[in-house]
Amino acid sequence: MRLAVYLGMLHAAERALADGWRTIADGHVAEADLHHLGHDLARRADGRITRLTPLTKRYGEQPDDEPQRLCTEGLGPLRDGPLGLLRDLQDLHTLATFVATTWDLVGQAAQATRDTDALHTVDWARPQVSNDMAFLRTRMHQSAPQALTG
Repeated sequence: MRLAVYLGMLHAAERALADGWRTIADGHVAEADLHHLGHDLARRADGRITRLTPLTKRYGEQPDDEPQRLCTEGLGPLRDGPLGLLRDLQDLHTLATFVATTWDLVGQAAQATRDTDALHTVDWARPQVSNDMAFLRTRMHQSAPQALTG
């Protein structure tokens, strides 16, 4: 069963997302909303990792044999200024999108195997990541006018 590969990718991506939220929160401290909410959303990603643990124990967790890509790279060094903030938010949104689609695919496997515990975990996690993505989209829309025309 190759589900272990996707569980490994999901674990790495959730860890990168949690770290990314902390990086944004600590690196853009002038943005009060990002500082406080970023740490809250990092803790929420940590919670998803905790809820993922029973699935990785049941199905295993195998590293992907492809080269390291987005899911484990996370954010690089933060950028400065309004344009840097916009790019950092966009990078985090890309990572959150990867996390969301990976949860969706794990959900498809849970349906195929009729694993109700896994389905409950996926149903619990997916709305959280969707909310993260919605916040990031809104925050990018808020930041874009100043960053792109200033």
